[in-house]
Amino acid sequence: MKRTHLPLNALRVFDAAARHLSFTKAADELAVTPAAVGQQIRALEDTLGVVLFKRMTRNLELTAEAERSLPALRAGFLQFEESVRILQDGQGSKVLTIAAPRDFTAKWLNARLAAYAARHPELRFVLAASDGMPDFTQANLDLAIVFSGEPDAEGIHGKPLVAESLVVVTAPGAEAALRIAHPGDPRAPGLTVADAGLAIDAAAAGLGSALVPATLAAADIAAGRVVVTGEAQPTGAAYWLIAPTPQWRQAKVRAMVEFLLG
Repeated sequence: MKRTHLPLNALRVFDAAARHLSFTKAADELAVTPAAVGQQIRALEDTLGVVLFKRMTRNLELTAEAERSLPALRAGFLQFEESVRILQDGQGSKVLTIAAPRDFTAKWLNARLAAYAARHPELRFVLAASDGMPDFTQANLDLAIVFSGEPDAEGIHGKPLVAESLVVVTAPGAEAALRIAHPGDPRAPGLTVADAGLAIDAAAAGLGSALVPATLAAADIAAGRVVVTGEAQPTGAAYWLIAPTPQWRQAKVRAMVEFLLG
């Protein structure tokens, strides 16, 4: 019989019925009705062209052929279980590798990973810095966060994490003498830093004003380190959670995404 035609569910029912020598007890184990067990056994006998059980008045007996088949059948089920375990160990590991912009990690992601880790102490995180679309084929990434319009890379699926606007922040009571610029700020600078997170810190230190993503500044605003001056400016972009489409089926990725979106 071809591998693709193996009646695996019926074989599982046969194994349970053979262990109990009872359709009723097998049904209890499998959470089905005794009639369903009987139907599966009859269908298996028809498919294989053999008799598996002798139906006695008060009990069942295995035929000699059925009894000889059981060691190989049960060894096969053990091999299936081992195969499933290997698959789950490979993609269900307790290591979650995430790529994100450095400033987003520092100002937003780290705090949420700390909260998630408190709920799941068995997890270990690997964080990578990425300023654009990461190469999932080269990096062993489970998930990435990018700041962009809707991602359109082939084979990549994305979910918007947070829509973004820009705000100008300064230290409370400070005179914003310098314009603190970073790669995402087109204004003429008085001071240039490497990213928006450093621009927020420089503004908090009283060095001037910084035009930064509101999401990155939210914690510092809430803590009173910086204040917003003027109106927020929409960007038309967002932070996106992205990964190759098959990876969204991984349990650890689904759980992390659900937490971050929640």
